[in-house]
Amino acid sequence: MTEALHSTAKNTDVAVAATGLGKHFTVDQRQIAALEGITLSIRTGVVSALIGPDGAGKTTLLRLIAGLLAPDYGTISVFGLDPVTRPDAVHGITGYMPQRFGLYEDLTVQENLDLYADLHGVPSRLRPEQFLELLDMTKLSAFQGRLAGKLSGGMKQKLGLACTLVAQPRLLLLDEPTVGVDPVSRRELWLIIERMVASGTTVLMSTAYLDEAERCHEIFMLHAGQLLRQGAPGADYSILAGRCFEIHGAESFTRRLQSRLAERPNIVDAVIQGDAVRVVTAQPDPPKLDDLAAEFPSLSVTPVPPRFEDGFIALLKPLVEQVNLGSALSPSTEAVDREDTVIEVREVERWFGDFQAVKRISFDVKRGEVFGLLGANGAGKTTTFRMLCGLLPPSHGQLRVAGVDLRSAASKARRRIGYMSQKFSLYGALSVRQNLEFFASAYRLDRGKRRVRLDWALEEFQLTPYADSSSGDLPLGHKQRLALACALLHEPEILFLDEPTSGVDPLMRRAFWSAINALAEQGVTVLVTTHFMEEAEYCDRLVIMAAGSLLAAGRPQEIRAQASRTDRPNPTLEDAFIELLQQSEQTPL
Repeated sequence: MTEALHSTAKNTDVAVAATGLGKHFTVDQRQIAALEGITLSIRTGVVSALIGPDGAGKTTLLRLIAGLLAPDYGTISVFGLDPVTRPDAVHGITGYMPQRFGLYEDLTVQENLDLYADLHGVPSRLRPEQFLELLDMTKLSAFQGRLAGKLSGGMKQKLGLACTLVAQPRLLLLDEPTVGVDPVSRRELWLIIERMVASGTTVLMSTAYLDEAERCHEIFMLHAGQLLRQGAPGADYSILAGRCFEIHGAESFTRRLQSRLAERPNIVDAVIQGDAVRVVTAQPDPPKLDDLAAEFPSLSVTPVPPRFEDGFIALLKPLVEQVNLGSALSPSTEAVDREDTVIEVREVERWFGDFQAVKRISFDVKRGEVFGLLGANGAGKTTTFRMLCGLLPPSHGQLRVAGVDLRSAASKARRRIGYMSQKFSLYGALSVRQNLEFFASAYRLDRGKRRVRLDWALEEFQLTPYADSSSGDLPLGHKQRLALACALLHEPEILFLDEPTSGVDPLMRRAFWSAINALAEQGVTVLVTTHFMEEAEYCDRLVIMAAGSLLAAGRPQEIRAQASRTDRPNPTLEDAFIELLQQSEQTPL
């Protein structure tokens, strides 16, 4: 928690007040209650967070505050102004950065700033000094002439924030501002937020990162359009007293232990944390592990203090429909040779004109491994993924997937591969069922098998109620479930997942990793990228990339050890990730 940020929380005046706020939408002839009777107040001069599962109403609330939607009932005010009756006045003091910020990718960084200054009527005499400050704050000064479309994900988010700040708003609304950006860029974005709060700006943000919510002065937890809880993130830990533990001793089988514990009815939550599994129990008693002694003979249980994420899961899990994607994947009865190498990367390069995106990288992946590909935005991860899927030819080097040379037989390899892209790549105008039918046809499933696999996907991924809904209208978590179902329709041997949990809530992230674990147990090889460093702990092995090169490779604990020192004997994977990137750049963050 940042002391500088919390020290600014002095003004207790109200920036936003809502009373009995409600908003409904009609989707596929069904009435959806996005918000129901929300009453809250947001203090000035602090940063507050909206959290909750997918479809909780966070984006709707932000759009109501910004004056982009009108409520069906109830009242709302922004610094005493009604967004419905005085929208122009509210727009003049509010900056809103949506999830998909509207940068113009064929304009340069400077041209985007000029455009937003024009839209907000910023006087020409004020622009040079203001642009200089914004470019310095976002570290984009050296990229003024670069096209926005050529920026990395983190740089795009920082440019989007700079454009939002051009009008110097009193209230800054940020909808998932750090989704899809690496840990270094997240820290830089938070430095900007802290700087704005210190200057008196009020910030309200939605976030799927609970460590970010924990940094805020106040959180508002939404579920199904209702306000469940508000207050300081550290409040109400008493309900978790005696219920949080770390279990050590599984060594290299930590993921398997986590999977076993997560299935138990008396365990509310089980996640990998370093070399241990962190659990939250339903009752204040240590978990019983006697039945696991044969498989894990050296287990030990240590009580630990509760954290904010424990409370989030404990409160929401009983209220949210449980999605166990792992149950959709039956364990294989066939023996799997886990020493069999199924992906070989040898001295691979990729050039785009005179720009080298990937620089002579080499690594192997074994059958049934969960292999992580980590790196900062623009490191070359997605380019590497696209080459491994046969979607992009390498400029130099050798790529073999499932024994097939991708240079000579890419189409043959693709039939054995499932690919889930970083951005939702399904057809938004098609229904859920139509998307599944399209991909089944693309994978050339015969009519009989196609029907069986479509029924499987709808039922096991709990998409049946949405079968005839437009996929573009689905909440993000449902879109990701559909994308994974499409990637698994043809039962691939190898699965490529490019940031599969980006932007989804912590409950859905757990469901996705349950599926990934189940796939690996079957012998499916999974190559995954993620910006959640805690998720990377689930990988058997991983590599870290920067500027197209490999910085480190090995098991998570081996990479963590590289950041160990006297004042930090137990570094996190995020500590190691950031230190490795700083060393590669030879400049401090």
